[in-house]
Amino acid sequence: MEFTICLAQVNIKIKSIYGEVFNLCKDYITENSPDFTVEISPEDIEFEREKSKREAKFEKRRYFDFDNSYLETLAVYRKIAVGLLDYRAFVMHGAVVGLDGYAYMFTAPSGVGKTTHTRFWLEVFPDAFVVNGDKPVLKITDTGILACGTPWAGKEGENRNTSLPLKGICLLMRGKENEIKEVTFKEIFPFIIGQTYRPYGEEEMIKTMQYIKDLGERVKFYLLKCNLDSCAANIAFDGMNK
Repeated sequence: MEFTICLAQVNIKIKSIYGEVFNLCKDYITENSPDFTVEISPEDIEFEREKSKREAKFEKRRYFDFDNSYLETLAVYRKIAVGLLDYRAFVMHGAVVGLDGYAYMFTAPSGVGKTTHTRFWLEVFPDAFVVNGDKPVLKITDTGILACGTPWAGKEGENRNTSLPLKGICLLMRGKENEIKEVTFKEIFPFIIGQTYRPYGEEEMIKTMQYIKDLGERVKFYLLKCNLDSCAANIAFDGMNK
């Protein structure tokens, strides 16, 4: 199966074995000529299976033997993440909310409440929507950073085919009170590295590090301590718009 999608203003032809990838990406399909091509082989799928086994063993959790069609969606994601590096774009783990023409990104350690916080934004701000709930693409431009939707959006699968200027990146932490403060890129750098997709190749990793540096120069960073109360959305919005 062959089709072309557009992510972060880049056109990508996908040559897949199974149909699940097409169904996942249907909202991003374009008739534009591709900028690069991703083709999946049985070896790519087996790589994803072995990787899942290693991660389950390392994290001491039960391993689920996913079917080939699902594993292919992971293989496509991985190859796209690497291919986008040639177009000044990279994948970062986090949730992005769109509101009033801007994107607000929230990232957090597992279990802190990233999904819950984005839900508060949807409740508090009627015009807010989820650009991507798990794996957005950040694209470096001459005027700033764009946060872009992708079909890879975590368990909830919430995403939208759009690109918005990134207002800021907020690290969520649990706290007794809701409070936000701006932090320096140096303070948050180790966490940003940990939340960014890191390719295996040396050349690709050098590009990734350069883009992270560009990110640090072009957007503001915040630390939000929250107690999982919906007013945290107002506090976050106000703090990121000072």
